[in-house]
Amino acid sequence: MKLFPLHLIPNDTNFNFMRLRWISLGVAVLLAVVAIGAMATKGFNYALDFTGGTVVELRFERPADVDGVRERLAAAGFESAQVQTFGSGSDLLVRLQPREGQRDAGGNDSTTQDVLAAASTADNVAKPLRSEFVGPQVGKELALNGLYALIFVVVGFLIYIGFRFEWKFALAAIFTTLHDVLIVAGFFALTGREFDLTVLAGLLSVMGFSINDTIVVFDRVRENFRSLRADPVEILNRSVNQTLSRTIITSFVAFLTVLALYLYGGGSLEGMAISQMMGIVIGTISSIFVACPLLTMGFMRVTKQDLLPKAREEAELARRP
Repeated sequence: MKLFPLHLIPNDTNFNFMRLRWISLGVAVLLAVVAIGAMATKGFNYALDFTGGTVVELRFERPADVDGVRERLAAAGFESAQVQTFGSGSDLLVRLQPREGQRDAGGNDSTTQDVLAAASTADNVAKPLRSEFVGPQVGKELALNGLYALIFVVVGFLIYIGFRFEWKFALAAIFTTLHDVLIVAGFFALTGREFDLTVLAGLLSVMGFSINDTIVVFDRVRENFRSLRADPVEILNRSVNQTLSRTIITSFVAFLTVLALYLYGGGSLEGMAISQMMGIVIGTISSIFVACPLLTMGFMRVTKQDLLPKAREEAELARRP
């Protein structure tokens, strides 16, 4: 039984993506510069995952309205409070930024009472289950661990692609992936949205999605270089066209999944959902307009000899006396 494959775009498309490579790379560089500038000048609005703060667990008599609790806390002066459910709908976890001058748990009891008074209503009273203060040092350790995870992923990608393909492909894939992460991170710096561990997890997943899409295109590039007799630019262009339908369908399905997370995941997962949605869109565009064009530039210009070591060895033997 033969199943009919789903093709959003016909297999015989022949869009000339490489003709726009200078424009697309120029736009990519411009966006990266803007993102770096935003991170350097404005910085990130770090959440208490990185800055430290107070964590309060509350139990209500009946299921609580998370958005209502968040609004009452903001009215009471806790504007950056993070509120999420855990366990049952009657249990809420409230995370608060440290108050000015607070370096230890000394003022934790008064903060808990203020949170309790603001979160409770006349018909749904809350009682505290747990309250603790997370110091800034813990936040610094989390930030360092996040940085180490980012470096580990980049180095792992570099080694994997270098072994599977060739070092030019590895560099192009890493540049493309870092570009995608820069754009998403720059968005959070530019808009001032809170940057917490869920956003960091979203950035790491952006790297995974971007590198996966790029590897699919590069795999087709390698196959076409070995089977076709054509100019490298033409081979790169044909490879992008051949994988275009798969790229768009995969990205669309992944985007729908993350969109559901954004719509129904609540405020605590909003940052991660936004970072992933942006990463999917930017990663799809960069795999088409950035990854392959990089293989036509300067020292990263790829040739048939790069992918056929045997042909390169025969050429060297032919030059010997």
